[in-house]
Parts: sequence; C-alpha cells; structure tokens
Amino acid sequence: MSEEKNKKPSVWSKYTEEDKRNLDALAKGYIDFISDCKTERESVKECIRVAKEKGYRDLQEILDKGEKLKPGDLVYANNMDKALALFAIGEEPIEKGMTILGAHIDTCRLDVKQNPLYEDGGLAYLDTHYYGGIKKYQWVAIPLAMHGVVAKKDGSKLEINIGENAEDPVFCVTDLLIHLASEQMDKKGAKVVEGENLDILIGNYPLKKDDKESVKEGILKLIKDKYGMEEDDFLSAELCLVPAGRAREMGLDRSMILGYGQDDRVCSYASLVAMMEVGAGKKTACCLLVDKEEIGSVGATGMHSKFFENTVAEVMNLRDEYSELKLRRALANSKMLSSDVSSAFDPLYASSFDKKNVAYLGKGMVFNKFTGSRGKSGANDANAEYLGELRGMLDKHNVNYQFSELGKVDLGGGGTIAYIMSKYGMQVIDSGVPVLSMHAPWEATSKIDLYETKKGYVAFLKEA
Repeated sequence: MSEEKNKKPSVWSKYTEEDKRNLDALAKGYIDFISDCKTERESVKECIRVAKEKGYRDLQEILDKGEKLKPGDLVYANNMDKALALFAIGEEPIEKGMTILGAHIDTCRLDVKQNPLYEDGGLAYLDTHYYGGIKKYQWVAIPLAMHGVVAKKDGSKLEINIGENAEDPVFCVTDLLIHLASEQMDKKGAKVVEGENLDILIGNYPLKKDDKESVKEGILKLIKDKYGMEEDDFLSAELCLVPAGRAREMGLDRSMILGYGQDDRVCSYASLVAMMEVGAGKKTACCLLVDKEEIGSVGATGMHSKFFENTVAEVMNLRDEYSELKLRRALANSKMLSSDVSSAFDPLYASSFDKKNVAYLGKGMVFNKFTGSRGKSGANDANAEYLGELRGMLDKHNVNYQFSELGKVDLGGGGTIAYIMSKYGMQVIDSGVPVLSMHAPWEATSKIDLYETKKGYVAFLKEA
C-alpha cells in the first residue's frame, strides 16, 4: 500500500477487456436492482426471487414438512418481508462457525404519518416524518415517488408504487421562492427546512366548486375509486416518499452510478450476488439483509432483534446439531464482513477528510477497521489479526482494496451493524463501497468499486 493513498493508481488501469465486460454486466444488474427496489419490502421480494432461481427454499416450508438439512442445501428465512437471511449449508458442523455477509436494505426517506391527509390554501398534502439522517433541504423541489403497502381491516393488502413510470404523476415538497427567502437564507443548514415542513403536495383539483376541503375530498374519492382505500386505511399503512426515477450511469465515461439508496443497497446487492455465485462449501455461508440500520438497528426487523440468532438455532436444529451451548459456539466462531458503505474523498470538501485515511472512488473495496464518532464512540474496532487474515485472502484472489476512516476525527461519525454482531464474540469488520453524497437523495458510486467489492465478498466466502 502506498503511503499516500491518493497517489495509488486507479484500478481501471489494471482491467482487461474481459474484466470490463464482467463489470458492466454487474453494474447493469445493480442499476436495475436499485431502480426497482426502493424499499426494504421490495428488496426482500426481489432477493427471494433471485434466490429461488438458484435453488433456495423457504426455511418455513422445510419446517412444515418435517425435513432435515444436509450439506449443500440452500435455504432462506423471511422476517416480516423486511429482512432476509440466506444460508448455504456447509460440510462442517455449524458449531465451528459460519462466514457471514451482513448488510442493510433500509434507506433514508420520507414516511407518511398515520393521520396525514389535510387541505390548506386549496392544496392537498400528506404529512410526513423523515426517516434516517438527512439534510432536509435536499428533499425539497425534487420529484418524489410513493412506495409502500396499505393493510386493510379485512386482511387484504394493497401494494402502492406511484411515480416511477413515465405516465405516472409524481409528488414534491415545495420550497420558498428566492424572492422572499432573505430570512430563510440566514438560517443554519439544519433549520433552512424544518422537519414539519416536509409535507408532500398531492393535489389541487376540487371535488366541488368552493366547498371547504373540497380538494381533500377529491383525493379521498380518487383513492377510493382507484385503490378501494378509505381515509382510515392510512392508520395501517406503510407509505414512503423516495426520489422518483431510475438510477443512471454517470460521467461522460460512464464510470460511475448515480442513484437513490446506494447506502446500503450497493453492498446488499454485491453480497447477494457473491452468495449466489459461491453457493455451499466447507463452512455454512450466510447472507444477512436487515432493516432499521439507519435509525439504530431497532425493532423486530433490525439487527438488535433475535431474528438472526433464532434462525441460526432453527437451522442447527434441522441438522440435529442444536444446543444452547453449540449455538453460542457457532456465533462466536463465525467471521463476518459487515457489508456497509464508507465515505469517498470529495475534493470540493477536502477539509473534512484525512487524505491519508480516506477511501477514493475507483480504488477498490474499502475496509473500515472502526467507525463510531470522535474517540471511536460506538465503534467495533476489528482485531489486527483479523485484518491480516483478510489481506491474505484478498491478495490471493487479486482483489483491489483500501483501508479508510469516515472523515476527520472530531467532525462527527457514524455506525453500522458491526458492533451488534461483535457482541457474540465473532470477528467482524466493516467493508464495502465508497460513496459520494452519502444520504443525499441521489448518491454516487464507482462501477469498479462495486465489482471489486463483489470479488472481495466472493473471496471471503471461499476462504474464511
């Protein structure tokens, strides 16, 4: 590794024409994935579809049939349609440990509240509550699409996806015109747009002339006629607003990808593809895709839940290997890549980074020995021995990689699911793809970093 990472040559200079063809194929599939799967539910549904094509079976189906698991079997467990665990059963007892790729599939967005619909000034709005760490001013005056589900009292469920097709309407949060914005422009960035002002404009057509709240009534009639949905059905709905439109190749040289929700779907997709490519081997391999990371990994579908632990227990039981002690040993003996993104160096904001310890676009898979904030608060901080072992694996498989920190020490920080999994005593490190404009409505990545990360995940599953 060069002492000055920014002097290290771009990985592009090492690629053959075959490498570039493989890279383009992976990037094309990835662009489709993040364009079509903008919520955790959509991601789980697509991942299950891909897994079934490779021979994966629903773990619940195996339980219901009273079958057993044997080496070579491929199974998945679906957690409330928002999280997913895939297992490729290995030859060794699970007690000896697993190789785990763990990523999150939730992303920053605007969630519709439970009592959202109102009218003001002849305009109909939906009240929202933002999800995850965002710069609120970035979400105004851009086209937004609505995704989600509505669960009705009779047990039926409506799937909503409005704004992605060219003929669909879109939605937006309005912004104050510059001509009247002198006071707004004097505010700090965190206050330029307040959270309570991130309401979505959805209508202006009155149902009846001059009737009070006639625009709202028109919206209610429309959603009843089109979706069979009453206003009270918002109470049991999960609807969110996300940037409308497909991800795109970026740059005249098409070397990058611009799209919504690349944190952390870029690592989720690379993990899924690697898992499908490697299949079953000596050790049991697992690809774990979880929810709620952006808000602390809480809830029944987040990493703090017992879903993963319970599922491993079920898998071990189906191999006649389960005991509480063996489960604890299995988790402690496992090795994991916490597959999450890292910041990429941005020359426009160079003062926020330590140039010697930051990831660069186009220079390969990135590892973060620790995340956390300031004095490593909340960090996992992986062991040096584990890092050395990983370097050997990656070099054996000709994977281009870099080591980094998020940014300058006292500027802030962030966290992943790594510290949660390390509580079991397993070896864990954060690894993934560098991202520009992280947590913005549109984020940027390098195609080559995606490809090298997928290669790194394959090497890990084969060698760890």
